[in-house]
Amino acid sequence: MTPGKAKAGAEVVRILGIDPGSRATGYGVIDQQGHALTFVTCGVIRTSEKQLFPERLQEIYNGICEVIAVYKPQLAGVEDIFTAINPRSALKLGHARGVLILAVRQHGLLLEEYSPRVVKQAVAGYGQASKEQVQQMVRILLRLAAEPSHDAADALAVAICRASHR
Repeated sequence: MTPGKAKAGAEVVRILGIDPGSRATGYGVIDQQGHALTFVTCGVIRTSEKQLFPERLQEIYNGICEVIAVYKPQLAGVEDIFTAINPRSALKLGHARGVLILAVRQHGLLLEEYSPRVVKQAVAGYGQASKEQVQQMVRILLRLAAEPSHDAADALAVAICRASHR
C-alpha cells in the first residue's frame, strides 16, 4: 500500500505496529485514511540487561501501555516469532510477545499477527528483503526525512502491513 491522496470523508484509522524483543521492542504508529498513510510516531522500549527478566517484562508492558494511552490507536499488528533463533531466545521473545499481546488486548485493540515474511512482502514487495531495504521502504512510504532505527522501522513496517490487510 502506498500513500496517496485520501478520499474526501474517508475515516482516519490509527494503527500501532509492534516489533517485539526482550531487550528492544520497537513500536510505530501511523494513521490511515483511504490509501494514504501518515507517520505519527515511532520509538523503542529498551530494557536493561541488569534487570531480572520479570522486571524487563513489566517494563515492556508498561512502555507499550503508555504508547497506547498517549496515541490511542484503534488497530494493532505484531510481528510473529522468527523461527531461526535459539530455543532460549525464542522463549524469551515469546514471553515478551505475550505481555505485548496482553497489553494490546486489555486496551481493546483489534490485533493481527504477521510473519516477518508477510511484513517484508507488504512493505518491500519481497518476502526476503533485508533490514536495510525494509528501513528504506518505510522511510519512502511514510515520507520520513530520515530512516528510523531498525527496531522502529520494523514496527512501522508491521503497522503498514496491518494497514494493507484491513
